[in-house]
Amino acid sequence: MDMLKDMNEALRYIEEHLDSDIDFGKVAKIAGVSEFHFRKLFSYLSGMGLSSYIRSRRLSQAASDLQRGKERVLDVAIKYGYDSADGFSRAFREWSGMNPSEVKNSDQFKAFPRLTFQLTIRGGMDMEYRIAEKDAFKLVGIKERVPILFEGQNPEIMKMVQAITGDQREQLQKWRNTEVQTVVNASFHFDEGRLEEKGQLDHLIGSITTLEGDFDDFDVVEVPAGSWAVFSLEGPFPQKLQDTWSKIFSDWLPSSNYELIEGPEISFNGDMADLQNVYSEIWIPVTERNE
Repeated sequence: MDMLKDMNEALRYIEEHLDSDIDFGKVAKIAGVSEFHFRKLFSYLSGMGLSSYIRSRRLSQAASDLQRGKERVLDVAIKYGYDSADGFSRAFREWSGMNPSEVKNSDQFKAFPRLTFQLTIRGGMDMEYRIAEKDAFKLVGIKERVPILFEGQNPEIMKMVQAITGDQREQLQKWRNTEVQTVVNASFHFDEGRLEEKGQLDHLIGSITTLEGDFDDFDVVEVPAGSWAVFSLEGPFPQKLQDTWSKIFSDWLPSSNYELIEGPEISFNGDMADLQNVYSEIWIPVTERNE
């Protein structure tokens, strides 16, 4: 698969520059995608943030250099981008559980192997999607910064739902003037630790509208015109929705001709009377990948 080949070439460049500055613009160019998409895709494929991976690889290489005993701790620290031996020692101790000076006389030390991406064929899941061009619109609703949570219903988001008053729901309903005539959930501004279920994101509960004017005290997010990958699904809620989110980033994006662009990731649901058979849609902002 060409995209996996390009991603591995980008990782090879990173590997060759662990002891120097890494040009992330060049990394993205090698991968054939934007830097934003490379970072997101790396996280979804590897389960860790790119910065965390590079930090661990540099410390692993530093451990190997120290074990050979040919360089001073300060020299190794500077080689792998640390300004001082103290800063390096703290980072190394947090990562490995031992001081850099102890590695030379130890026959055991922590290592973090180089990563490569490979295509694995697993049990499949049907994914019904279309690429839709949409005019600019607004997300209007209640927005909060909430913890990232993969499984089950996020208690902080549930608190948001419960805090919305009847009057607020009625007003949000009045502003819905597109084909989406239901409550939408939108997530954006993710922390880097997203795939490790760490950090937070901005979450908005509300409406999609193209109306102009005063939206009272509601939060408003302007969304520009562009292309969206729209996934339609039906099944047990929220399991089916969460499984589809995972498959989009682990399977669909790496094999498609599209890359993720910065913007809100949106979902909404149909009739919730039967939680074993709920219709949902997921929208993610994309652009066609340059080959």
